[in-house]
Amino acid sequence: MSFQSKRARMRAVFVARALAAGTMLLPAGGLAAPADDPIAVSVDQAKLVKFPEKIATIVVGNPLIADVTLQPGGMVVVTGKGYGATNVIAMDRTGAVLMDRLVQVEGPTDKLVTVYRGVDRETYTCTPECQRRVRLGDGETFFRAAIGQAGTLSTQAITAGNAARLNN
Repeated sequence: MSFQSKRARMRAVFVARALAAGTMLLPAGGLAAPADDPIAVSVDQAKLVKFPEKIATIVVGNPLIADVTLQPGGMVVVTGKGYGATNVIAMDRTGAVLMDRLVQVEGPTDKLVTVYRGVDRETYTCTPECQRRVRLGDGETFFRAAIGQAGTLSTQAITAGNAARLNN
């Protein structure tokens, strides 16, 4: 066998092995990409996300930023609670990590009007009429007044619903 044919044979074996190794790595990279994408959700909004089905425990890095609730079949509800980023880890019964994903909570996407009264901020949703909207960073007086009104309205609705149920 000549030196050139031996060299050509070695090059062909090297190329075949490189192609085989590259082909084996492609599916793993293609399947891992969706799990690495951050979960984007707006503050005060919820999003349904599919997680692996064998989840036994969910850990949220910062529960002030996001809340995660497990539903049957690996569906989870991710709720944005505050601005920023955190992570969520899903584990099975043995403690093995099934998934670790970033959760990015962003500001609201609806039309807002922000009013500054000195250093105090007030936020209104204007679709089509302007109504108070409680948002992180609003002034304390505005925040308490809006929360108080919402609580009173909620209490009245619960009381009316209970009274209607008792009358039936």
